[in-house]
Formats: sequence, structure tokens, C-alpha cells
Amino acid sequence: MAAERTSWAVVVLIWLAGLGAAAQYAKISVVFDRLPELYPEAGEALGFAVSLVGVTGIVLGVVAGLLVARIGYRRSLFGALLLGGTISLYQATTPAFPLFLTSRVIEGISHLALVVAAPTLIAQVTKPRDAGLALTLWGTFFGVAFALLTFLGLPFAARWGVPALFLAHGAYLIGFAAILSIWLPRDEWRAAQPIRLTDLLSRHGIIYRSPRISAPAIGWLFYTFCFVSLLTLLPPYLTPENRLWVMTAIPLISILSSMTLGVFLLKWLHPVRVIEIGFVTSAATALALLALPGNPALCLALAAGMGLVQGASFAAVPRLNPDDDDRAASNGAIAQTGNIGNTLGTPVLLGIIGFAGHAGFMLTLAVALSLGALSHWALATRRRRGSA
Repeated sequence: MAAERTSWAVVVLIWLAGLGAAAQYAKISVVFDRLPELYPEAGEALGFAVSLVGVTGIVLGVVAGLLVARIGYRRSLFGALLLGGTISLYQATTPAFPLFLTSRVIEGISHLALVVAAPTLIAQVTKPRDAGLALTLWGTFFGVAFALLTFLGLPFAARWGVPALFLAHGAYLIGFAAILSIWLPRDEWRAAQPIRLTDLLSRHGIIYRSPRISAPAIGWLFYTFCFVSLLTLLPPYLTPENRLWVMTAIPLISILSSMTLGVFLLKWLHPVRVIEIGFVTSAATALALLALPGNPALCLALAAGMGLVQGASFAAVPRLNPDDDDRAASNGAIAQTGNIGNTLGTPVLLGIIGFAGHAGFMLTLAVALSLGALSHWALATRRRRGSA
């Protein structure tokens, strides 16, 4: 049921809690080069400290959507914040490396529940006319968290140590669990339903056969495949004098585009149309970079186009799915495909660069971004035929 008025205070509080969810990745990524100080014996296995959270999302993303809907969105968010905070406090004790990796798997479960429940709750407390802005704001949580952890978390860890950063993160999550327990609306009562393994397995088929529930997630697969790999692999193709400022600007331009042009377009166009515009613009820019490798203006234009995809993808969930449980399922699928894209993008493109160089890099980006637009067009066609 749509809210009669938008509770912006709750929206902002959920977004702030979402920064803590993104920090479950960022707190490891930004201090990754210092982890050998804590675990000198780990060697190359340190890479699992980052990837295990993503693997959890790949395996359990859709399952999380079903479980969160059954448990209740407020209870799920509250429990996930408490679990994530507790795990982060445990990590601050620097347990043995196998136990640290186990804690990252459990942290992945907390992360999944957060990224499924939070946008679903934002849609609940937002009027339909404000949903585009509210969910575009939500879509910035990853980029903002990484920026904050880079500018604030790195100096903090340099002064007080990496365990202190984990301690601060745990306190942050637990603090927001307490705050949101007061502000969030109560879950609607529903009769207890058993959760069977067959339900969990069949849910994947139901979601990915649905052109409404699956659409944001399928587009998100192509977005994440391209965006993280772009941030990782682009720097060598930039001149030394442009490299630092361009790589700093790309995530910021993406967020700015999402919050300005994206919000403006969402007032006039369906979110799926905005996503398609973002994908087509980005694909064209990637092709232009074939002729002008490392051109700063084109790199920023590519980031701006992808920013439209970022915000509108979350705004598309409630527009395509009026039912809260379907929204949770769609957000769970976004978590699953996003982790697949993040996991596959960089190694696949790195392999292509190995034999095709910059041209192969940009051409593959253009193809993947075009497929994102085509997938949304095909699913929209299926929805129109289904309604007819």
C-alpha cells in the first residue's frame, strides 16, 4: 500500500544505515594493503576477505528476498544491523584467519538482508511521486560509502589501526539498529508460514521468468559487470596528469548524474526508459573512446550515463512491482545479479585486454551496455504483450 505522505526522515535514516551495509565491502577494500599486518600468514588467500561477501550474495540473493518477506522488513533490517555490527566487533578482536573468513560469510548474510529490506522499506514510507528521488538516493549508498571510507576511514585506520576501523563500523551498525527500531513502521502481522527448501529453489524460476520482478536485476547485471571493471582497469589508459582526478571524479560524476539529471528524467519518464537512455548513452561513449583512448571528457560522460542506470534501476522496482513481497524478491535478485556482475566483470575484461588491448576493452563495454538496453527493451515488450 502506497504511503499517504513521504517520511523523509525515515528515508534518510535508512540510507545512512545503508552506508554501513556498503562499508561491509569498503572497510576491507580500502585497507586491503594493510591486512597482511594482521594476517601475515594468509598470503594470496587474503583475496577471499573481499570476495566471500559477494559469493554469499550470488548463492543466496534470491533466497534473501523470500526470507526477508516472510520474516518482515523491519525485523529483517533490525536483525541484519545487529548481526553485522556484532560481526564487525568480533573482527576487531583479530580472530584467527579461518575464523575471520567465516565471519565474512556471516557478514554477507547480514549485507544481503540489509540491501533487500532497506529499499523495500523506503518504497513503503514514500509517496509514489517521491519514490524516484528516494530510491535514487538509495542507489548512491555504495559510491558514497566508498568515498567516505577512502577520505575518512583511511586516515582513521592509519592513526588508530585497522581493528579500530572494524570497531567503529560495528558501533555504527548497532547504533542505527537502535535508532531505526524507534523510527521504522511496524511489520504487518501475517500468519506464520513454513519455509520449505522447494520454495527457495522454485523462487529462482518464478523471479527470473517474471518480466516485472526480474527486469531491474537483469539490467543491473550488465551495469555492475561494466562499472567495477571500469574503475579497476581504466587507469593505465589515462595520462599520468589526468589519472588521479579522472578516477576520483568518475564515481562522483555517476552519483551527481543520478541525483540531478536522473531525478529530473524520472519526473517525466518511466524508470525503465531512463535506464535504457543511460545504457545507450554509455555504450555510445564507450565506442567513442575507441577513437579517443583515455579522453577525460568522454570518461566522465561514460560515468554520467551509467549514473542514470544506477538510480533508475532501484526506482524501477516499485514502479514495476506494486506488491511488497515482489519488491523484496526484485531487490534480492538485484543483490544476486549485482554480485555476479562484480565478480565476473574485472577478470573477464582483464582477459580480453590481454589479447585485444584497449580496443577490446571498450568494445566489450559497449556490447555489454548495449545488451543491458536490449534486455530492458525485450522485457518491456513481454510486459506489454502480457497486459494485452
